[in-house]
Amino acid sequence: MIPWLDHRHQFPPLEQALPEPNGLLAAGGDLAPGRILAAYRQGIFPWYMPGEPILWWSPSPRMVLFPDDLHVHRSLDKVIRNRAYRITFDSAFAEVMQGCAAPRGAETGTWISADMLSAYLALHEAGYAHSFECWMDDELVGGLYGMAIGKMFYGESMFAKRADASKIAFVHAVRWLKEQGFGLIDCQMYTDHLARFGAKEIERKQFMRHLGQLIDQYDLLGPWSYRYDSTGEPS
Repeated sequence: MIPWLDHRHQFPPLEQALPEPNGLLAAGGDLAPGRILAAYRQGIFPWYMPGEPILWWSPSPRMVLFPDDLHVHRSLDKVIRNRAYRITFDSAFAEVMQGCAAPRGAETGTWISADMLSAYLALHEAGYAHSFECWMDDELVGGLYGMAIGKMFYGESMFAKRADASKIAFVHAVRWLKEQGFGLIDCQMYTDHLARFGAKEIERKQFMRHLGQLIDQYDLLGPWSYRYDSTGEPS
């Protein structure tokens, strides 16, 4: 059994997270900005399907990317250097979340519900949630969003409407985060896609050690200003 959260922003010890399903820690509560920020500060994140209670997770192992470990495959590097595109940060947050929520392939549902969208929009307005956008021909064709607290970045989701669009945005995001002193990008769960970029799994205790070193550093609140135009034209 997992505990049911009340009105307080308190979570059970991470050691109580279930091994199966991996990392399930608690249920209930709400998506108030204060609760979500408290969760991330403790290595916890919300994930649930519409119609379910809110579920809170802290999996082990945890998929992470150290910015120094970013690997860009030669073919993608060529695309980044030669394709016409424009990158912005925090200029279309709601649209990026909506793109991430859109069905993919045979999928018909999404975990990014109206309540999740509203909650992260509030966090974006407070300066903690951020989006990274890729534009081609003035169309938003890909991007990703996540949370920044201290020098920790928590990746949430990405989408692409054209080949490589989300990958291009991701590479720009990681390189910029590294320049700003961010020490770790939380990717939550393993995927082959992230592994190809250099992400790897670490145990919860190791994740929490890194979080403890990074989470209380100076918050780089948004909106973040970044624009890159691969054509060299003013943006």
